[in-house]
Amino acid sequence: MSGKINQQLFSAHEHALDHEPCPQCHSGKLLLKNGKHGPFLGCDQYPSCDYIKPLHQNDGHIIKELGVACPECGSELLLRQGRFGMFIGCSHYPDCHFIQSPNKQDEPEQEAKDSVRCPECGKGTLKERKSRYGKVFFACDCYPKCKFAVNHAPVTGVCQYCGYSLLVEKKRAAGTVLECASRRCQKIQE
Repeated sequence: MSGKINQQLFSAHEHALDHEPCPQCHSGKLLLKNGKHGPFLGCDQYPSCDYIKPLHQNDGHIIKELGVACPECGSELLLRQGRFGMFIGCSHYPDCHFIQSPNKQDEPEQEAKDSVRCPECGKGTLKERKSRYGKVFFACDCYPKCKFAVNHAPVTGVCQYCGYSLLVEKKRAAGTVLECASRRCQKIQE
C-alpha cells in the first residue's frame, strides 16, 4: 500500500454538494451546514430563504429481516430503528401500517383483555399502552377519534349499580376486585 493520500478525492467530495440550486427559491445554492441535529443542506440565501434538507434521516432504517409474516397483510416483518427506538414494522409500509413493539409478549390473558370493546365509541377495542414514563394503561384503538382510556385492566361486564358497560380489575390487599369503569360511579361489584 502506498503512503500517498489522494487529496483530490477529499476536495471533490466536500464540494459535490455545494453547487446544487435551491429547490425553493431557485436563486440560491445549497451549502453543507451543521446544526444541533446533525449535518444538513441549507440555502445560502438564508434568512430570506429558509430551505433545509437533513442529510441523516432517522426514518426507520432496517436492522434485520425477521422472516415472520405480517398479521395484517402477510408480507415479511422487519426490525427497524426509528427516532423513538426499535420497533417491528411491515415491509410493505406505507401500504400496510402494522407496527409492534419488539418487547411485546403474547399471553392468553393479555389477548383476552385486548378484545374488550370500547364503551364510549362502541367501534374500537381497548389495547394495552405504555405512557412515556412506562406506566401501563388501556386505551381505545380508534384514537384520536375516541380518547377513552382507563388505568386498570378492563373486563367485559355491566355495572350492577349504574349499568355502565365496562368494569376494571383492581388489585387490593384483600385480593382482586371488579369496579365500575365509569368515573361517576366507581363502585365495587359484588
